[in-house]
Amino acid sequence: MKPIVTEKAPGAIGPYSQGYRVNGMVYTSGQIPVDPQTGAIPTGIVAQTHQSCKNIGAILEAAGVDFTKVFKTTCFLADMGDFAEFNQVYAQYFVSKPARSCVAVKSLPKGVLCEIEAIAAE
Repeated sequence: MKPIVTEKAPGAIGPYSQGYRVNGMVYTSGQIPVDPQTGAIPTGIVAQTHQSCKNIGAILEAAGVDFTKVFKTTCFLADMGDFAEFNQVYAQYFVSKPARSCVAVKSLPKGVLCEIEAIAAE
């Protein structure tokens, strides 16, 4: 097991890692839409989805892979009413159409609207 660490994605806000490389696989922690440089959270589901995807991309890059290697994601939405807008942004990044679960949750850390985690092949 090898931890993935990058300053291009937000640091962990709890007792966990940004990601791990294990047996030819890359596992990212769930990424909420926090700008890693400023700590700011953008407003609205479109901007928040872009930031969450950028954070996933930074972790993938640090592991030496990219979005084309992602084969599974889990997505969390604070409101399923945001599903269509979320999908429009998500599709711009996850062009290989990985397997996915997308669920609504009661709340997310820092009151954000979305969180995304990914699994990729090396």
